[in-house]
This record gives sequence, structure tokens and C-alpha cells, in this order.
Amino acid sequence: MFQNLTTTIKNISKTSVSKERKDVLQPLIAYIQTKIASHQPIRLNFICTHNSRRSHLSQIWAQTMAFHFGIKNVFCYSGGTEATAMFPKVGEILTKQGFQIQQLSNNTNPVYAVKYDENEAAIICFSKTFDDAFNPNSEFAAIMTCSSADEACPFISGAEKRFPIRYDDPKAFDGTNVMDAKYTERSLEIASEMSYVFSNIKIK
Repeated sequence: MFQNLTTTIKNISKTSVSKERKDVLQPLIAYIQTKIASHQPIRLNFICTHNSRRSHLSQIWAQTMAFHFGIKNVFCYSGGTEATAMFPKVGEILTKQGFQIQQLSNNTNPVYAVKYDENEAAIICFSKTFDDAFNPNSEFAAIMTCSSADEACPFISGAEKRFPIRYDDPKAFDGTNVMDAKYTERSLEIASEMSYVFSNIKIK
């Protein structure tokens, strides 16, 4: 894993997760543990309204923490109730936190390759609907990262389980003098919770 990212994760390990949030995360831990016990792939689709901020942060940190804690056969995706574009500030903050990000296309909805380790496959990120062909259509868990998507989509076709794990939208601070701080805060919050999830998975 890249050195700067390792440093970020080391600092994240000092962040405590509240009892309330642990209760929210426990069903996801149980789902992953069940998949491991039955030797099945773990497919996680993180969903928010525009697939532009929270769902991408969640996808990237979940895949990274699975690798960090040695949890195999984890495949993380993201989607929205509509497609827009990954917000550039997300990539900027993740780069500062140690990821290496390459922009692969130059259109209104760019494709990004996000790497956490020089020898591991990049995480491919672009905005898409949750049921896009790029995402799994069965045998996956839907993780709802915002209240709007959770309430707008009472049914996610193909999902085995659905988990509401909501985060406040950093978009509320776009264009303000605390924008960088709030995006950093949200990224680290998601990272700390994904760290908690995968650190609690038992491997036999």
C-alpha cells in the first residue's frame, strides 16, 4: 500500500466509532461474515442520490480497508438514483490522503482509476445509476449512504440485503471557506467506519 495512505490509515485507527454507529454498522459486518463462512464473493454496492460524493468515498474506502485487513473476495461498487459525475473535490481530497488517481476520460462524466497499492487493480469510478450494467445485478448488498436515496428507492432489484448507513452530504459546504475541511472530515469519517467494519471480520 502507498506510504502516505498507510499513514492516513494509521491515524484513522486512533479514531473511535460511537456505540450508535457501531449498531448501524453491525448488520453489514454480519452480512460480510456470513459470506465468508459460506465461501461466497462479497459484493457491496454503495448508493446515494447522484453517485458523486458519499457513495464514491464509501466504495473506495471499503475496497481499501478490505485489502488492508486481508479480507479476500470483496468487490465494491457505487451507484445513484441518477448519474451525474464524480465531484472533483472527492478525488482531490483522496489524493491528499494517499491514493493515486488517474483520470481516464475527459467528458462530462469522467472515468477515474483510483489506486491504493501499486500491485493491486485500480478501483474504477464514474457516476452511474445503481442498476447500471457495470454493477452487479444479483447477490450483492445495497448500502444506502444518504437519506434521499434510501427513501426514494424502497426496493433495489437483485439486492440480497439492504443496509442504511447514512452520511451527511459535504456538498452543503461547496464554495465555502470550510469546503476542504468538510470533505476531508467526511472522507475520514467514512474511512474510520469502513476500518471498523473490516477490522471486525474474522478470517478462519
